[in-house]
Amino acid sequence: MFITGAFVSHACWKEWIVFFENKGYKIVAPPWLHKNEFAVDLRHVHPNSKIASIQLADLLDYYTEIIDKLPEKPILIGHSYGGLLTQLLIQKELGYAGICINSIPPSNIFYCNFSLCKIAWNTSVFFSSSSKTYLMPFKVWQQLFTNEMTFEEQKESYEALLIPESKLIMRDIFTKTGKIDFKKKHDPLLFISGSQDALIPPSLNYSNFKKYKNLHSITCYKEFQDSNHLSIIQENWETIAEFIANWLTKIT
Repeated sequence: MFITGAFVSHACWKEWIVFFENKGYKIVAPPWLHKNEFAVDLRHVHPNSKIASIQLADLLDYYTEIIDKLPEKPILIGHSYGGLLTQLLIQKELGYAGICINSIPPSNIFYCNFSLCKIAWNTSVFFSSSSKTYLMPFKVWQQLFTNEMTFEEQKESYEALLIPESKLIMRDIFTKTGKIDFKKKHDPLLFISGSQDALIPPSLNYSNFKKYKNLHSITCYKEFQDSNHLSIIQENWETIAEFIANWLTKIT
């Protein structure tokens, strides 16, 4: 199961779905609540009150319901906010294994990250209505999501993938809903970071990985050079996917 991050359409997994289907996996890549349209269509209805209402607890319930209907516990692959969701779902024992790509950290990790805090500040419900969605400007997309890519690639990905986002969902990363029990035994987890990630730098991703303390659980970490935050669509995405496939073979 692929779990998308905030601000991004589930269409980001298109090539990953083909890659893992060719490996023999059965794939599901559900969109977030109220986000089943193309990115361009969702931008046309911005501000969107339904998307604006989404909170972290809603997404956890949503993915839990989907997983409960599957014939077996899925392998979870989450990107960014989807990485945090993956951690939380693994904590609820709902995944066979979890892969967290450039994962937003849980609420009980202390960090000082200007880029992440800036997005949280820009989407703050204290300065604008929480009933309206936030639409990330192209400049922010360039700086934090698609640095290291050409202008044409940045523009194309923005048009294809950028969607309005709930302000509440960003607030919730600092609440108890986003808390992880790092001492609890868990199914295998793999953390992947990108050396050029301007939103979740490798140091923060590594701190997330190192927090896990259960000696009876598998927790792994891998950093990819020249990868940005949106590495799942970057030129070297297949290298990352192949590493994940090999890791899954080893743990099974």
